[in-house]
Amino acid sequence: MSHPHRASALSWFGKLWSWLDAGRRLILNLVFLLLIVMIVVAVFKSRGPALSDKTALVLDLQGLVVEQDAGDLRTTAMQQVRGQDMQKTQLRDLLTVLDAAAKDANIAHVVLVLDDFQGTGLATLREVAAALDRFKASGKKVIAWGSSYDQRQYFLAAHASEVFVHPMGMVFLEGFGRYRNYYRDALDKVGVSVNLIRVGTYKSAAEPFIANASSQAAKEAESFLYKSLWDTYTSGVEKARKLPAGAVMAYIDGAPEQLAAVSGDSAKLALQAKLVDGIKTRDELRQLLVQRGAQDEDPAKGFRQISFGDYLARQHQPITGDAVGVIVAEGEIVDGVAPAGVVGGRSTANLIRKAREDSNIKALVLRVNSPGGSAFGSELIRRELELTRQAGKPVVVSMGDLAASGGYWMSMAADQVIADTATITGSIGVFALLPTADQALDKLGVHTDGVPTTWLGGAGDPRRPLDPRFASMVQSTIDHIYADFTAKAAQARKTTPEKINEVAQGRVWTGAQAKERGLVDKLGSYGDALKAAAVSAKLSEGYRVAYIEREPGRLAGLLRALGGDAALAWANQWDLRLMPLGTPPEVARDLRRDLGLVNDMATGRKPFSVSAHCLCEAF
Repeated sequence: MSHPHRASALSWFGKLWSWLDAGRRLILNLVFLLLIVMIVVAVFKSRGPALSDKTALVLDLQGLVVEQDAGDLRTTAMQQVRGQDMQKTQLRDLLTVLDAAAKDANIAHVVLVLDDFQGTGLATLREVAAALDRFKASGKKVIAWGSSYDQRQYFLAAHASEVFVHPMGMVFLEGFGRYRNYYRDALDKVGVSVNLIRVGTYKSAAEPFIANASSQAAKEAESFLYKSLWDTYTSGVEKARKLPAGAVMAYIDGAPEQLAAVSGDSAKLALQAKLVDGIKTRDELRQLLVQRGAQDEDPAKGFRQISFGDYLARQHQPITGDAVGVIVAEGEIVDGVAPAGVVGGRSTANLIRKAREDSNIKALVLRVNSPGGSAFGSELIRRELELTRQAGKPVVVSMGDLAASGGYWMSMAADQVIADTATITGSIGVFALLPTADQALDKLGVHTDGVPTTWLGGAGDPRRPLDPRFASMVQSTIDHIYADFTAKAAQARKTTPEKINEVAQGRVWTGAQAKERGLVDKLGSYGDALKAAAVSAKLSEGYRVAYIEREPGRLAGLLRALGGDAALAWANQWDLRLMPLGTPPEVARDLRRDLGLVNDMATGRKPFSVSAHCLCEAF
């Protein structure tokens, strides 16, 4: 016989549990319903209300313009921790928005705001500038405003119909070229020897580790390269602004005297030089745009406008039908699997294979923006492109800012190679770095000893002096890979290895110079490459463009971001040793990059790694 109080308690707890369970289900159902409502609202909101006439498209460009809106998660996380999170705009999105706006009757003009634009390479700047020109060709105006303009910002502003600058602003043009750090003496002081083994008179990428200044060959090649790039920049600005040839150089050369003549008023100097059309504060610009357009319902906005992001959300691309597939190869090249923003040899090869096996993909465009890297990774990609051509699908390479060294290697299996005039390409050469720290360990009183079964057991050990026999083996390997590189280039360019060797030797060329030397087929834009691929595949008008990209696993990406990185730790230690307190961030960045490369070479899993890297930057 059960106790009445116990039965009553059990009954009460049973009812309580039923109420809790019903409440739990109610809350879950409400949350689920809320999610559905949010998704529906988001879908309709992305479409947005119909645009009114006299709407201005505001391109407030933030950060960098890139080929792919992704990157190394570790680097991104560190930038966020340091408060340096950088926004990025995809080139493809920018071109899509400008070309759509040119045909949109409700878009009256484009307002180009460049204060937070941090740049990109000259080839990409030319792509955006060409899109601005196409917009203007539709009969509409582009109005540019900046509190001040640096060189990259001004190149885009120059292509506007009208350019305005703040009264306290300036147009700062400085030309192309760079200074590099050279580490020979610093490395000697700490007892580190860097043994450079290379092929190519002009393969100067690793010179900073073995010398205190650039070689004459490097200066010759860089001077030739920079002059061509600068001519492209100045002629582009002068044509866009309808200035006489030489006007930009006259502005720079005469800056000290001319600035003194206007009492240091940089904005007035830019106006006198006809680099800008007027001097306006931001509120004065807003008033001008209200007069030319329409008052917005939101007083805070002033003039009727739509942002880049909101307008992009209105653009809908078809998802079915015949397509030109596009694979982006942006960043340094590594052997295996890598996230977007780094070119993984294996992961990029897998994307190419995926495109080849997709019956809807009728042709492939490889968009290259890479300074190179792993020779092996580059070959994995080149081979997959070769197989794609053999399968009957046309392959077109479109070169962006950089397609040098390994970036050129992967491009050699295309039906057509199209570069921009300002693309940096070539650098057909290879090298290996073998750092040794035996002298540094001696200074610390640390010594190494052991009994390997063969001389190779310790030949590549960075704690011991470099064995000449091992150096000879590396040189033989480098020579072989260079011969393979030039032979493949000769086959691709339908010439001889001897002819390729004349323009190889690690030398870097602009796209225009490469075209003159037969290293690329033609000069053109990304759009030209898409059209060439469509024509080769005999696609009719209305074909779609399908971007084939790898979806990163979230957990894998997080683990990669949080994982140990010897190169970063090593480089940070060198920052502390080599830099005095207060060293500018730009210097610290260069040191981390350069010395991190040495560490990567030293800590690789292979006895040594061969690099097809130009260590160059986009201008």
